[in-house]
Amino acid sequence: MMKIAALDTKQLADLDWSAIDRLGEVSQYDATPVELVTERAKGARAVLVNKVKMTAEVMDALPEMKYIGVLATGYDNVDVAAAKARGITVTNVPGYSTDSVAQMIFALLLELCHHTGEHSRAVIEEKAWCRQSYYSFWNYPLIELAGKTMGIVGMGKIGQRTAQIAQAFGMKVLSYSRTKKDVLGVEWVSFEELLERSDVVTTCCPLTDATRGIMNKAAFEKMKKTAFYINTARGGVVADADLRAALDAGIIAGAAVDVMATEPPQEDNPLLNAKNIIITPHIAWATKEARTRMLDIVISNLAAWQEGKPVNVVGG
Repeated sequence: MMKIAALDTKQLADLDWSAIDRLGEVSQYDATPVELVTERAKGARAVLVNKVKMTAEVMDALPEMKYIGVLATGYDNVDVAAAKARGITVTNVPGYSTDSVAQMIFALLLELCHHTGEHSRAVIEEKAWCRQSYYSFWNYPLIELAGKTMGIVGMGKIGQRTAQIAQAFGMKVLSYSRTKKDVLGVEWVSFEELLERSDVVTTCCPLTDATRGIMNKAAFEKMKKTAFYINTARGGVVADADLRAALDAGIIAGAAVDVMATEPPQEDNPLLNAKNIIITPHIAWATKEARTRMLDIVISNLAAWQEGKPVNVVGG
């Protein structure tokens, strides 16, 4: 029976993995430190990873490995060129979290608009409502989305779903993307025009050489002072120090990020002490529904490869 090593499955551990048992003998680990990768994957023909790095050196140390299944959409932890050169098939899981990530974008945006968490805290912990002489109070400006403009950087599946939700809120949608797509109601503009016109800018793009650090000092300075920035894509699309400076100086009104360039972040990350920021711990993808879809696709990817008909192959 084929040996399968699943090296970092902690965030999927609450799901039902029984369907994979028919595909082979599975060794499953919550997490695997660098020094144990080759030991734990030794003899495995198929290896499943989320963030564990699969370098050329690791591949050379695992001559029996012929398949790497990435438990995510992004696969920057795998040296795809090295895998191809060694005849190793690499697959990923596209599209499983589209609805969850788009939903999170608006969870973050609505928190910036209404500060529901802070108002609830004031009512419950500070008894602030009990101490009011009037029937209502608010500690922050309250913002309506209807009539505002959302600028979406990247118009893949998540960007398109985000555009649909924005339109349902009555927002106008602008997009800047590498590839222009026919998306109903979306106006295609340059990156500079998107920054200048948008009340909300959200990055929904992959991390590439072209997008790394795209949200930097120059970009924030082009945005409206009343604008919000939201990132649920990859931390590397943002220059953290530049975003901190823009927030602290009031160059933009606020930001909400679900991802960091290094995860978990270091305690001295500049964003952790920035003004007017919401930071969540990379949870946009993590609804149970999305994670269940992911695991189903991971298993079907592996089964298809075993049958000689691989799907969702990356790197050609």
